[in-house]
Amino acid sequence: MTLRLGVNVDHVATLRQARKATYPDPVTAAALAEVAGASQITIHLREDRRHIQDRDLRILRDTCQTVLNLEMAATQEMVKVAYEFKPDMATLVPERREELTTEGGLDVSSGRESLRKLVKNLRDGEIKVAVFIDPDLDQVRAAHKCDVDQVELHTGRYCEARNDKERAAELIRVVDSAKAAAKLGLRVAAGHGLNYENVRAIARIDEIQELNIGHAIVARAVLVGFERAVREMMDLMKDARLLS
Repeated sequence: MTLRLGVNVDHVATLRQARKATYPDPVTAAALAEVAGASQITIHLREDRRHIQDRDLRILRDTCQTVLNLEMAATQEMVKVAYEFKPDMATLVPERREELTTEGGLDVSSGRESLRKLVKNLRDGEIKVAVFIDPDLDQVRAAHKCDVDQVELHTGRYCEARNDKERAAELIRVVDSAKAAAKLGLRVAAGHGLNYENVRAIARIDEIQELNIGHAIVARAVLVGFERAVREMMDLMKDARLLS
């Protein structure tokens, strides 16, 4: 199975917003990522609009040639935004204003009933729905009961592991969760903290169909250019999948 790359261009917008300027433009970065072969563009429209702006979403909806994946808080306000702009996929993520970036997966188990209604609202609008969850079997089962199309497994703990033993344990959690989700008929994605050094082990997991990577690619692009940064990541993913 081909492994797809979703490029998150949030941090291009972060650079722009640092000076409240008009550049660099995440829309341009998205176009370059698609030229380089990315299968999806991912953006997180936060409620505080700290990086991606409504303008970015509007233009990307008109110009994105692949799949537009909107990461969003699980709120009715953001459902209205999704209805207005109609992304191809809405990925529900936890969101706290004091965090630098998303710090963990959405707790689907504890809020299943309200989340299920929100998922139905999005799907009624012909928007596919994913939930960003920790690699935990209970969360996978809860996501399935919410009728989502896809789970995206949070790889942060794997990426931040302090030693080989800890990293191996976290990798097993990702593998087990990916297998469980696939058996339930869910599409499986993964992301958060993946970079050019740690992506291979995740890319080798056959059940994972998509990786969403942002910070590492944007950071690499500062040095080598956006197209090359995307192609280098795709080459690593392809080689890892061939060896799986």
